[in-house]
This record gives sequence, structure tokens and C-alpha cells, in this order.
Amino acid sequence: MTTVVRGSSDTLTRDALTVLQPGFIGTTAPDWLLRQIGEGLSAVGLFGRNIATPEQLTALTAQLRAERDDVLVAIDEEGGDVTRLEVRDGSSFPGNYALGTVDDTGLTRDVAYELGRRLAACGVDLNWAPSADVNSNPDNPVIGVRAFGADARLVARHTVAYVEGMQAAGVAACVKHFPGHGDTNVDSHHAMPRIDVGLETLRARDLPPFREAIAAGPKAVMSAHILLPALDPERPATLSPQILTGLLREELGFDGLIITDGIEMQAIASTYGIARGSVLAVAAGVDAICVGGGLAGEETVLELRDALVAAVRNGDLPEERLADAAARVRALADWTRRARTAGPQDGAGIASDIGLIAARRAVQVTAGELPYEPVTAAPHVASFAPVANIAVGAETPWGVAPELAQLLPGTTADTYTEGAVETTALVSEVLAKATDRRIVAVVRDAHRHAWMAAALDALIEARPDTVVVEMGVNRAQPRGALHIATHGAARVCGRAAAEVITGRGTGA
Repeated sequence: MTTVVRGSSDTLTRDALTVLQPGFIGTTAPDWLLRQIGEGLSAVGLFGRNIATPEQLTALTAQLRAERDDVLVAIDEEGGDVTRLEVRDGSSFPGNYALGTVDDTGLTRDVAYELGRRLAACGVDLNWAPSADVNSNPDNPVIGVRAFGADARLVARHTVAYVEGMQAAGVAACVKHFPGHGDTNVDSHHAMPRIDVGLETLRARDLPPFREAIAAGPKAVMSAHILLPALDPERPATLSPQILTGLLREELGFDGLIITDGIEMQAIASTYGIARGSVLAVAAGVDAICVGGGLAGEETVLELRDALVAAVRNGDLPEERLADAAARVRALADWTRRARTAGPQDGAGIASDIGLIAARRAVQVTAGELPYEPVTAAPHVASFAPVANIAVGAETPWGVAPELAQLLPGTTADTYTEGAVETTALVSEVLAKATDRRIVAVVRDAHRHAWMAAALDALIEARPDTVVVEMGVNRAQPRGALHIATHGAARVCGRAAAEVITGRGTGA
């Protein structure tokens, strides 16, 4: 029979609370969260739903630290497509793919530093970033532009630069998703991905970015909910002692905090359940359980707390393992508290608009057969939108229409999704709405979406002067009067593309 602990302040219960990193609903801390912080909860995870403005976020983190000054405030802020800090407007920073395309590690470090500085200014001290995944599968539905690229050495050097920049700003970096989520064709938010390659391939392709990043001293590493039979034929990485303790701790020498990806993601939740999954994860070597992207109430915190306590008491989880995990959380909290006191370091000379500077440098322009005439009158923008993966979220705007409208008032726009209308009818609608104005077609991962490619081809056949903007992974053949690859869909990427379209940038 499971032993249930409610409200106890004993060491075991406090340790169980210490290893949890839950989320919550709202832009102020609910009473239950403050109460749990008082009872031992040592970390809180923030998502887009918790953030309205920098001022509000600063007040929220101050509210949390008024309860306890060493609470870790974590966020999933990658910049680029995955932003929580600017969830309503789009990020001021391009993502990893854009930075990898430029391939200037100094630029990557500066971008990470400025992003970290803004997080620190709002009271955030742990960032669940960067992604060190090598996007070796171009059809990957969840990594894509979140990776620096498909080359292990490029990904490694930029992961190191990102860690250095983020932590120089006083924010702990968390390298993810160990041991590499880049060769998957399944999103672990929905099901368990499986990577069936040999150990030699994993060591040559997926592990180098983690190996080099660990040498740079990241404070945390996040595990992936993926099955890699070459490393462990039975359990996914998050639950695998061979992968977390054997490979990450003992072979690679990582001594910082190991955090799970969201434990409520279906790869774990539908296979093991969040309670058993949390126990198995800590037993395997995990120090912190990330939860709250989908489950964000006190009942989840209590369920996981009680499961960990019960596992220790019935012998399924060694008490010293839980104590060690809690100690690592507290050690990171000590580092972040010292970092807050010291303030950001090494930021002299970094431009406040470094994100836009980087986005401009990441743009690649391919001219069509005819000389390109910049768009000087308000165009019509047709955006072909894939279903957003959960990590990116559907609430963050993307595209070029808002940025074009600033440069060319009167710009109109429509968005089309798969199956909303048949291709011929879709193209007819775009042509009818555009009338005699120039058309800007915006796509995202056109190589992965046959409907999108078909609509784009038909539109260009009807209107050869169409400008094409690819804001995802740039794998499809360039087409249109001008093809602009932004390597990401952040707001600054849209601005950089708009400058080229109108002839106000350097790429046209």
C-alpha cells in the first residue's frame, strides 16, 4: 500500500519537493505554489502563460523569492521559434539554426549573453537551453531550426559558445536533449521516438556536442525521452542508468544537475505514468523533474512528491540517491544566488540589438532568373502554416507580414493550413486577394509538407514575380523571383526578410 505524506516537513519530504521543477497557471504566483516553496519546493518553471511584460515577470520572480531567496526560477527560452519571454510578439533573437548558418561563435556567444542578461534582469536564473541536438534527420518534426545544424562539429562549437555566453550573464545553461534528439521522426511530446543506429554512429554524430559542452562547464543537462537500443534496449534515456549514470556521469564526467524533459510528455506519461516515471528517473541518475508544461497544478506536485517519498520508504529508490539529487539542486541554487549578487560579466561592447544584427547576417538570398525588382508598394502576404509542434507553441506569431506592414503600410495577409482548402482553390483565393499587387509567399519547412510545396509551385506558375520566404529548415529547391531563407521564424528573422524584400537590406 502506498504511503501518502501530506504537509510533512521532514527531510525526506523536503528532498522530494526539492527535486521538482513544476509550472503553474497565471502571471502571479498562486497561494499553493508559495506554500509549497515554504515547505521545501526549490524550483519553479515558467512558460509563456506566465509572462506578459518584463516588468510583470520581474514582479513575479520577486514574489517567488520573497517566499525563499534561493528558489530556482527556470524558463524554456531558446530564442528563435521557442520563446517564452516574448511569446506574444516573437523573439528579438534568432534561434540556433540561424546562428549555426552564420557560423560565427563570437556572435553566438554575444546573442546568448544578451538573452541571458535580459533573463537575469527579470529574475530568471536557469534556462532550459541550448539544444545541442544534431539535426541529422531533415524530417525531424520537433527539433529542426532549434538545432544549430546537421554537422556535429558545428553544433559542438556553437553549443559551447552559447553556454559560455548564457552563464557569463549569470544564468545557468541547460544543454539538451541528451544524448541527442536530432535523428528522430517522432515528437516525444506525443509518443516514444526510437533511434536505431549503432553505438559508433551515436558516438561520432550525436555525442560530440555534449562532450564538448560538458568540458565548458554547463550547470545542467536535460535528458531526452528517446529510446536508443545501442545504449539501452529497454528504457528511454530519461529512465536509463546506463545512459545517465554510466555515460553522462561516469564516461563524460558531467557533475552538474541532470534535469528531465517534461515528465508529462507522452513518451513517458503514456508508457510509465508520471509518478512511476519520476521515480525511475531519479533512480537512474536524474536530479530534477521538469513538469508543468501540460500539468500545472498543486495536485501534480503532491502526486510526484508522494511517489518519491513512498519509493524511498518501500525500497524502490535509495534514500541516498534522492538526497544526492536534492543536494545538486541546492548547489545550483547557491551558484545562481552568487551570480545574481555578482551581476552579468563580460558584456562590454555587445549591441542591444545583437539579435537583429544576427538575423540579418543569417539571411540567404537566391535570385530568380529575372532581375529582382524590390517591392515598393504594399504587397499581399500568403503564409502557408504547418501545425506548430508543442515546444514552439501556436501562440507566438511568425512570418513577415507585420514587419512588411511597418515598412509598407497597407500590406495585407492571409494564412493557410493543410486541408483548409484544395490547392487550386487556395491559389485562386490568393490571386484574387492580391489583385495586381506583388505576392510574398511564406513557408516553413516546405520540404516536409507536400501540400505546401504544391501550393507554392502553383502560385509561382501563376505569378512568377512571387517572392518566397522560407522560415524553417532550408532544404527545398529555391524558387520564385527571389528566395529568402531566414533559418528561423523569430520576429527579427521576419524583419530581416522584410528589409530584403523592400530593397532596404543588404541581401537584395
